[in-house]
Amino acid sequence: MKLIKLLLLSLLLNTLYANDDRPPISYHYLEKKEVRNFIDMMVKKYHFKREYMTSVLKSAKLDRDTLARYTGKYKVGTTNGSWERYKAHVLDKESLAKAVQFKKSYKTTLKRAEQTYKVDMDYIVGFMGVESKFGEYTGDYSVLDALTTLAFHPNRMKKFFKSELKHLFLLVREKGYNIHTLQGSFAGAMGCVQQVPSMARKHKSDFNGDGITNPWDVEDCIGSIAKFMHKNGWKKGKLVAVKASFKGKRYKGLKTSHRRTRSLKSIKKYGIKPQGAFNESNAYLLKNRNLTHDDLWLGAKNFRVLTRYNNSTSYGMAIHLIAEHVKD
Repeated sequence: MKLIKLLLLSLLLNTLYANDDRPPISYHYLEKKEVRNFIDMMVKKYHFKREYMTSVLKSAKLDRDTLARYTGKYKVGTTNGSWERYKAHVLDKESLAKAVQFKKSYKTTLKRAEQTYKVDMDYIVGFMGVESKFGEYTGDYSVLDALTTLAFHPNRMKKFFKSELKHLFLLVREKGYNIHTLQGSFAGAMGCVQQVPSMARKHKSDFNGDGITNPWDVEDCIGSIAKFMHKNGWKKGKLVAVKASFKGKRYKGLKTSHRRTRSLKSIKKYGIKPQGAFNESNAYLLKNRNLTHDDLWLGAKNFRVLTRYNNSTSYGMAIHLIAEHVKD
């Protein structure tokens, strides 16, 4: 799960830097012993037909753009999104207007998800906005090419991606998908809430009641996110984050993190003051770096749930601000 959290960043940001300038190219994957061993494992452990596995991996291409993002040679559009980019592409005026319209259009489904899973609908809207701009941007990379590339070429998350390639084959078999036509992000994440194959299998939802769990269906995505929030301990109606003040423009005091809490009492001793009521005894001290200044926030227990989908303070804060914007 920790590795998955690092991956799931807004596909909206990903698609701004598509791989048109570096298209996938043919590659002889079957010449790699590692690939042949993978085929053996899938045949013996999961009972796939060898002919099918061989045919699919023979057709897979090397996605140079995807690989560069995980080998430290390509900085733009990687999984670490800056706060400025979130503000420019997720929290801009147009996107916030779409958030309001999305909530209005799907109010009935959002309300049902809120009641079913005891979560707050405004934060579901936030997830949908950050992940795919409400289903508008779900990726134009071949999932097969992306995951095969990352599974069998050296990169910092190779082990994880090999596991995801395995889950891709399992997902395709379970759902009857055509593995050659699936499209998603450069990391192999699919649908309107950008799930890598293992997540798509684990957090699936048939929230529209048509008997099919579909990562590209907006209603199913709403149910999937609500289910995820519930499973990770979301408390409906409880605090998420409060802005805090400090002296100066740049904060260089206590270490900020969404992974560990500090007592509210100790935070206040360092001159940090919540600008609203904060009714929890411990808080995550959060920082967003702007071009000219830092923003400090105090995060509550619910904030940590947001970052369990993507291990990033900026990610969680973007969801929170969208939710705040659409609140009635």
